[in-house]
Amino acid sequence: MKIAPSIIAADFTKINKELKAIEKSGADLVHLDIMDGVFVPNITFGPMLVEAINRMTELELDAHLMIVNPDKYFERFIESGADWISFHIETVKNPKKSINFLKKRKCRAGIAINPETPLKNVLSFVEYLDFLLIMTVHPGFYGQKFIPEVLKKIERARDFIDKNRLNCLIQVD
Repeated sequence: MKIAPSIIAADFTKINKELKAIEKSGADLVHLDIMDGVFVPNITFGPMLVEAINRMTELELDAHLMIVNPDKYFERFIESGADWISFHIETVKNPKKSINFLKKRKCRAGIAINPETPLKNVLSFVEYLDFLLIMTVHPGFYGQKFIPEVLKKIERARDFIDKNRLNCLIQVD
């Protein structure tokens, strides 16, 4: 298991202190919620802040792209220091092409699915993924109530990965 606290609830006027607290906690990654105000109703930040965060921590950066046309921005996020990138299945035309692009750039590739997205929509891609991000809330805002029905989806994903002996982590957000 890996722990990846999100900085979305951080005090950005004290971001360096917040990152040091994450490092001290024993976390493995820093989770970055990237929102564009189109795919989700909120806006957070982009590659410039990811680059600044990358300079402030030794931890790997996990960029969860909640944006339309993420393929257009993969390179910029990789260059800014993202080590892991997930995109929502609904936002790309060719998920396999997106996964291959990320892997060729030595970036861990993940697909994110919303609580209402059927697991079957991503099963044909799981063998190519480094991780599958399963949302337990609707993306776009932090502090939402956990949707317990998603637990069954997580169990089914774990069963599928184990049954097929795949090397894919499950990330839960």
